Amino acid sequence: MNAEFSLERRAALHAALADPARLAITDALCTGDASPSELGERLGMRSNLIAHHLRVLAEAGLTTRTRSEADHRRVYIRLLPEAFGALVPTSLLRAPRVVFVCTRNSARSQLAAALWRHRSPVPAVSAGTRPGERVHEGAVAVAHRHGLHLKAENTAHVQDVLRQDDLVVAVCDSAHEELPRTRARLHWSVPDPVRAGTEAAFDDAFSQISDRVERLAPAVHPEGTP
Repeated sequence: MNAEFSLERRAALHAALADPARLAITDALCTGDASPSELGERLGMRSNLIAHHLRVLAEAGLTTRTRSEADHRRVYIRLLPEAFGALVPTSLLRAPRVVFVCTRNSARSQLAAALWRHRSPVPAVSAGTRPGERVHEGAVAVAHRHGLHLKAENTAHVQDVLRQDDLVVAVCDSAHEELPRTRARLHWSVPDPVRAGTEAAFDDAFSQISDRVERLAPAVHPEGTP
């Protein structure tokens, strides 16, 4: 029974990806989340076609959607973890540095930069669109539980950090929606653990960010490397 289910599951996944438009959508979602309108704009597809293809991908168990914590009218599409093994991005990104951005620079962006430094030779820093005074104690605690060190006092404003050639990764909906559209970036729709303030919320955010870092890091190479 389990083998039959596995074959059916794999067949549904391959059938969903057999269409070039749906494969383009999954390629776009491999390294970041996007709203349906953002996908349509990026891929040059009409809204009715995007809606159709997203429905097929969701029914195949490849994607899910979450509502924006900032603008509740907006939804973001993300790949589901079980699909990641078959959907590793084939294209490489080249950047001298990665900058992880959230609103307060007090939790998600700090954790992302710390995880990245343990996974990739490409340097990483973090910043906020409206930085707080210090790193949240919940972020410091979850980092320590996983063997990472965060300094509670280090926060920075995105305008003081960004360079022209940085690869920018917005790790929250608010930062993604606040940053200028003229600036290319990736987006990870990670819920804000500070809102809940619980150990479980910080553990969940850490897990989501860790998974995203593991997928993106192999695709980002330093400039000047083959």
